[in-house]
Amino acid sequence: MLRMQAPLPHRYVDATPEELSERIGVAKAALGERVLILGHHYQRDEVMRWADARGDSFRLSQLAAANAEAGFIVFCGVHFMAESADILTAPHQQVVLPDLNAGCSMADMADIDAVEEAWESLAEVIDVERLVPITYMNSSAALKAFVGRTGGSVCTSTNARAVLEWALARGEQVLFFPDQHLGRNTGLAMGYGHHDMAVWDPRRDLGDLSPAEVKGSTFLLWRGHCSVHQRFTPAQIDAFRAAHPTGLVLAHPETPWEVCAAADQVGSTDAIIRAVDAAAPGSVIGVATEIHLVQRLAAEHPDRTVVSLDPIVCPCSTMFRIDAAHLAWVLESLVAGEVVNRITVDEETATWAKVALERMLSIV
Repeated sequence: MLRMQAPLPHRYVDATPEELSERIGVAKAALGERVLILGHHYQRDEVMRWADARGDSFRLSQLAAANAEAGFIVFCGVHFMAESADILTAPHQQVVLPDLNAGCSMADMADIDAVEEAWESLAEVIDVERLVPITYMNSSAALKAFVGRTGGSVCTSTNARAVLEWALARGEQVLFFPDQHLGRNTGLAMGYGHHDMAVWDPRRDLGDLSPAEVKGSTFLLWRGHCSVHQRFTPAQIDAFRAAHPTGLVLAHPETPWEVCAAADQVGSTDAIIRAVDAAAPGSVIGVATEIHLVQRLAAEHPDRTVVSLDPIVCPCSTMFRIDAAHLAWVLESLVAGEVVNRITVDEETATWAKVALERMLSIV
């Protein structure tokens, strides 16, 4: 998806960290309760320090909707998160994304045209009335609307199993997008095998599958992934265990199944945070998730050793686009009466996306 973020004025680009901090503080104080700053767990510390709430994407959107006093929601996250906030918040609330280039590579791996084309291709081979589409929260509003219209649901990494169990209770097959790893790991945890799953390649005719493979698969998994979580490997876990034989390995379910199989615990971002919180002082914990969260957990638990399993510690490059300069720019613009980088979802898309989100909530 093409997004165009105009370059920031030099007064922000050339400002020192101290100057930006002062300007953010002044602007935030001037806006008072009219602004709510949301910080996703993967954000930089220079941004996260100003967040009124921090958490995963859907939880932050719910918090925004519950805070009716805030007319401006500054979402320090990525594009699909800001879209969800716009869908859930009231008409008087305006959602702002500090940098329009803050997208999600995983979400961009499944666009609405490709999904609709896949659905049409599948309809030529199977009865799509018995196929339930499920989209991960890390997807565009258009995809959430698609599953709303076609009887499917959204899921999060926390409730993916409950949603998939619901889907298979009402249909024979699931089309899961955009993250193949979450779909596969959840299906395996439910007792299904690899033989029950096929990967749908949107760049190939019929997903690069034969009609027999399509018909014989319970899970049709979109060929998509998180660029950060894809990096983790069993060899990294082996190296950690060699150095720390009694260490604890935590993995996010967006990592490949071999990593989840070798980990001690697999769970969402919130589950990883809870596991670190619950670990005994002196514990050594290797974590397979984004580096900013890992570093923050290490700083907040000085009596525990918390490290990334990836020695290159690659950050989420799109989350990383939001910095103090962009946050200062959007806040000072609001103080001046100008709403920049507003994220809006058209009414029809928002209506059907909300159907899908409410369907998820009714399941879990």
